[in-house]
Amino acid sequence: MPRRRYARFRPDGRRHELELAIPVSPAPSGSASLTAAKTAGPYDDEAAVPRTIPLLPGEKTLARRVKFGVANGCTIASLMLGMTAIFLSMHGDSRIAAALLVGCVVFDGLDGALARKMGVASPFGAQMDSLADMCSFGMAAPVVVYASLHGQAPSALIAIACGMIAAGAAIRLARFNVSPKDGRFFSGVPTTMTAAVMGVSVLIGLRLPGTVAVLAVALLAIAMVSAFPYAKVGRLARLPLWIWIVPVAGMLLDFQVTFALLVAAYVISGPLLWLRQRGDVKTA
Repeated sequence: MPRRRYARFRPDGRRHELELAIPVSPAPSGSASLTAAKTAGPYDDEAAVPRTIPLLPGEKTLARRVKFGVANGCTIASLMLGMTAIFLSMHGDSRIAAALLVGCVVFDGLDGALARKMGVASPFGAQMDSLADMCSFGMAAPVVVYASLHGQAPSALIAIACGMIAAGAAIRLARFNVSPKDGRFFSGVPTTMTAAVMGVSVLIGLRLPGTVAVLAVALLAIAMVSAFPYAKVGRLARLPLWIWIVPVAGMLLDFQVTFALLVAAYVISGPLLWLRQRGDVKTA
């Protein structure tokens, strides 16, 4: 037990020292390790040193590095095309910018497919893809649409609708990153689909009244963040061939109107599937 000395003076002026024992409470559990951690050097504990996650998990062979670079090169290509689309739309080349948006959609589909096929899928690649999608589909797409609709409706309304697309893309991508994946349906219209619809609409010169076009853009933004189930493209491709006879014939007669009807049918399919699922749950 530690002891401490105190000095006192007697009435006759002589100094007198007292030695008192000071009780010390037992140290709390873990305090010794905490003290040791505070006094230890920054690299004494190797586990405490922050480490970066490797970009490419697994074996680091030259062949795997090349494959990894090719897959992520597609992601970078989508990002660069999106940036170029913004620059072109600023100079009035909305049609070419829309074509680049379609290119973004193509590269966005390639990067994930190549990564899985070549066995180089990684968390880094998934995050890169999400950030590139935000640039290409959450920023470039609404900028291109704003440039193409400029003068056809009040600028404030166009800006609000395009801003809804940007906000919807951010919410949609963040929700997709943290949600469990469903192999059959999307929860809300995916950003890739939205950007493809807007890019193709500008590319083919789809002419809607200005207010109707703005409302259509806002409706797409709302559909993006909705919880309605939307079928994935792979499921649509497996539909019977006879179902596609009418759309193909319509494309030959008037591809603009047919495209608009197909997009409207896809957007409406979400609420219809939701109602059907609710009905199945009630009858079960």
